[in-house]
Amino acid sequence: MSLLLGAVADDFTGATDLCNTLVRRGMRTVQLIDVPPPGTPVPQADAVVIALKSRTVPAPDAIRMSLKALAWLREAAARQFLFKYCSTFDSTPEGNIGPVAEAMLDTLDGDFTIFCPAFPENARTIFKGYLFVGDVLLSESGMRDHPLTPMRDPSLVRVLQAQSKGKVGLVQHAAVGRGPAAIREAFAILRRDGCRHAIVDAVADDDLAAIGEACADLPLITGGSGIALGLPENFRRAGLLGAGGGADTLPPVAGPAAVLSGSCSVATRAQVAHMSERAPVFTIDPLGHDVAAAALAWAADRLGPAPILISATAPPEQVAAIQEKLGRDEAGARVEHIMADVARGLAERGVRRLVVAGGETAGAVVQALGVTGLRIGRQIDPGVPWTTSLDEKPIALALKSGNFGAPDFFMRAFTVLDEVTR
Repeated sequence: MSLLLGAVADDFTGATDLCNTLVRRGMRTVQLIDVPPPGTPVPQADAVVIALKSRTVPAPDAIRMSLKALAWLREAAARQFLFKYCSTFDSTPEGNIGPVAEAMLDTLDGDFTIFCPAFPENARTIFKGYLFVGDVLLSESGMRDHPLTPMRDPSLVRVLQAQSKGKVGLVQHAAVGRGPAAIREAFAILRRDGCRHAIVDAVADDDLAAIGEACADLPLITGGSGIALGLPENFRRAGLLGAGGGADTLPPVAGPAAVLSGSCSVATRAQVAHMSERAPVFTIDPLGHDVAAAALAWAADRLGPAPILISATAPPEQVAAIQEKLGRDEAGARVEHIMADVARGLAERGVRRLVVAGGETAGAVVQALGVTGLRIGRQIDPGVPWTTSLDEKPIALALKSGNFGAPDFFMRAFTVLDEVTR
């Protein structure tokens, strides 16, 4: 089997989100946790997504990690490459989206690429270069107060230009709405004007399909998971991809269930509140002593088929108070360390079905569990599928971006898992 698409994602839940999009379009997809060692066989899949933890590290480290992943995918002979970041363009004035994309583009000897984090199914749209979350600008959404990457400017052209060496242009919806040929023409105009990067408007899935078709010949594409909607069909038109039936099939997994929530987003806070009324909950205090041990002791007599919740989710004012005492980086690292220890302890106690909320938390958990790769299954909510580890005795994992999912996501996730593994 020839590897068609090789992708590098800057966090774990974002990688799963991308895999979900590809599977839904009929591409058999595997998510790898970090870059495999040299000599590791290429998975039998149409697409491979390498999940990194590079979104909030210093830009030079993010570049190094991303180029290492790109090198592995090139060695695996992928035909096209994608750099995946969050649909809310999570970043800082220094990067990491612009610097990583430029380094990857240089490595591939490319002269032009696009940036399109739109995901209309999850209410992320771009119009005239401005990113909207639902009906409000990004700067007026909950991302304004994100503890690690607060987004205060909704103009993606300005945000990207501040962190890029190359000139940034814009393909407006007036061109996107006319289809792939008009989009390619807009690309050509921007290239003639000296632009190396293009923010591309998108307000509907049809826009993303057209953009994907227009990008068939680009060596590198960058965006959120939505940008992948149009890519599988490019490979089908080229005779490289079949119909894709059964791409989301997973092996059955039974055992106790748990939810670990480390995100403090508006969406996750609503999910924690919903589950708290329906299931046992243990609240993590990052300032406490032996917190992981206390959480595991609490869980011992509560584990079973019905899920329990262990949560570090907190409102902005509480997060700010903890960060003031510990520092932003130390506060985040402490929560990740606690959640990693809890996940490891739960697995030792037989938990085989696990939902994890928050990209940084998900990264810490999968690393603690020694997971090296995931097979992607059925979607629970837009952007979030069930997965199973590639181990001989698989564990079922749903890795949820903090911003994604309806309020009942945690409880409904296990209903979906029961349906697909019955």
